[in-house]
Amino acid sequence: MLHDPNKVYVFDTTLRDGEQVPGCQLATHEKIEIAKALELLGVDIIEAGFPVSSPGDFNSVIELSKAVSNPIICALTRANKNDIDVAADALKYAKRPRIHTGIGSSDFHIKHKFNSTRDEILARGVEAVKYAKKYVEDVEFYAEDAGRADVEFLARMVEAVIAAGATVVNIPDTNGYCLPDQYGSKIRFLKENVSNIDKAIISVHCHNDLGLATANSIAGLQNGARQVECTINGIGERAGNTSMEEVVMILQTHKTLGLHTNIDATRFFEISHTVRSQMNMPVQPNKAIVGANAFSHSSGIHQDGFLKNRENYEIIKPEDVGFPSAAIVLTARSGRHALKHHLERLGHSPDKEQLAVLYTAFLDLADAKKDINDADLNQLVVTHLVKAGA
Repeated sequence: MLHDPNKVYVFDTTLRDGEQVPGCQLATHEKIEIAKALELLGVDIIEAGFPVSSPGDFNSVIELSKAVSNPIICALTRANKNDIDVAADALKYAKRPRIHTGIGSSDFHIKHKFNSTRDEILARGVEAVKYAKKYVEDVEFYAEDAGRADVEFLARMVEAVIAAGATVVNIPDTNGYCLPDQYGSKIRFLKENVSNIDKAIISVHCHNDLGLATANSIAGLQNGARQVECTINGIGERAGNTSMEEVVMILQTHKTLGLHTNIDATRFFEISHTVRSQMNMPVQPNKAIVGANAFSHSSGIHQDGFLKNRENYEIIKPEDVGFPSAAIVLTARSGRHALKHHLERLGHSPDKEQLAVLYTAFLDLADAKKDINDADLNQLVVTHLVKAGA
């Protein structure tokens, strides 16, 4: 497969894995709005749904296929003919269709989910890929629970499904189990021990049960994976999926990795708000990249350093991800420099002695009131400078 060896393909599953979150179900027109925003963002693949799961999902894949032109439209299936038939039907209007089929790869899943054997599971996986290949050229295979799978068996499975026609092999850490070095080593083992691995792209799909989804995804990319499966805001099953904005900004920030995407990161803030409002899924304020406090500074030491040079405490500029601006938040921990910054912003120019008076009064106010706003600052000036005759 010919492709830029340093390009990371961004596979968005906000509308499939992300929508599985209780209370986050979307109507088709809402999915289309998000899909169009994802297209503008520059994602390479949109996983539009799991067509056999419901008439709504089936219809959404059809309508998304009509609504967007550039991204590959992907439909999820299990490793059975009926799922694949339904997915192929749902993808009939897609300009660039992909069927995403697969089966469990860990001994735990093989025994306790399928009550089967390694050989039987391997045969079912190969059969599913061959069957999907009759409908579309682009077939992705997922080896579910690969994070806990025996690496020798996983390599056998990957080699077999690539031979059957898989163009992408997805190595999911389905339960968010792996440590980054374990997951990276698993990807590296496949790169070095699967004879036909150059005929497919390795994809990483990591869950966040232990808070390691982003770290594991980066470890996978460092070891040869070139597709990352992720969601906006990191939404998804249980503790969520890999956060797209985190992975993309890590790659942009750490140029020495030598990897790049087609993502227009300046659209992250806007699409984050679209997803959180459409899905009624709040984003924690301290969430990396898109959280409300991601570019807020409240510690006096940090504020002073930031005001002297923003790079003292910011490795990403707010505008790089479409964030309105960095914020110097006034709290009881803020210093004179931060207070002076805000007073000057409001048109006040206190001298050193006046600032000392205002700062003492400000600390008393900040201890009593959590949010200090512009009206409070103006009142401080009126009370302690104007009325005092300063």
